[in-house]
Amino acid sequence: MRILILGGSGFIGRHALAALGRRGHAVALGTRRPAAPHPCPALEAHFERLVEPRAWQPLLAGFDAVVNAVGILRERGRETYDRVHRRAAGALARACAREGIRLIHVSALGLHAGARSRFISSKIAGERAVAASGADYCIVRPSLLDGEGGFGARWLRWMARWPVHFVPADAAGRIAALHVLDLGEAIANLCELSAAPREAEVGGMAAYTMAEYLDALRAARGFPPAIRIALPGWVARAASHVFDTLHFSPFSFGHWELMRRDNLPSPNALPGLLGRAPVPVGAVRTRPGERRSLRAAGGRAS
Repeated sequence: MRILILGGSGFIGRHALAALGRRGHAVALGTRRPAAPHPCPALEAHFERLVEPRAWQPLLAGFDAVVNAVGILRERGRETYDRVHRRAAGALARACAREGIRLIHVSALGLHAGARSRFISSKIAGERAVAASGADYCIVRPSLLDGEGGFGARWLRWMARWPVHFVPADAAGRIAALHVLDLGEAIANLCELSAAPREAEVGGMAAYTMAEYLDALRAARGFPPAIRIALPGWVARAASHVFDTLHFSPFSFGHWELMRRDNLPSPNALPGLLGRAPVPVGAVRTRPGERRSLRAAGGRAS
């Protein structure tokens, strides 16, 4: 198959690229920086400009499937939540429908109507636009991702090493963290299925609060339990707005909202897609050649 991975140099995209490459598929990636070194052919793709189906047609020519792993944590100039998460995703889906191309659209778990975060509401709107497009699509909703090279995952691994953990007191929602290597394999399988499901919620087998997840990351690296200090909810919310303004850390207002609710797959499609149980937190072992293939794709295996 010929497969285009949008956001192919990002955390999710490069692991999907590596998984598909190991299976012998012809893979190209879409990126804002096509002139940078890449392990495969690269096409220039600026989502804030690709808000009409006709704009997508030259990019999609010759492909059998497209993986959309593009998302923005914070807005920058014309890269707004509405243009990137809703308008571009909807235009891509309608273009895929016209060309008979399968679309694997990566969204997120825990999205809920009535959320005050524009990040969350734009992701919901993007899902609705994909579902209304008439395309052969699958919306993949992963829980929190672990693994080397991810912005949020790197911060959480770093914070887990601290002897004191500061966690919002109202972060009572449970997460089913999974490793990005498992997500890459699941996306590859969805590209290959003769009939992909319309939705696939994926996560690990254990349910953690954020405090418990930091403890699990810490224990997996052999550290003793940390001291836990609960931050009042209003402090955590205020900090999220400050971080959004400064574009500092992965903690945002949207993530503060997500942490207050369960973020669990129901049902969990990951074991069925992998044909095995997902790996537990901190227990990932690379297969022979996998570290090399991930380096070639711009990432590192754990």
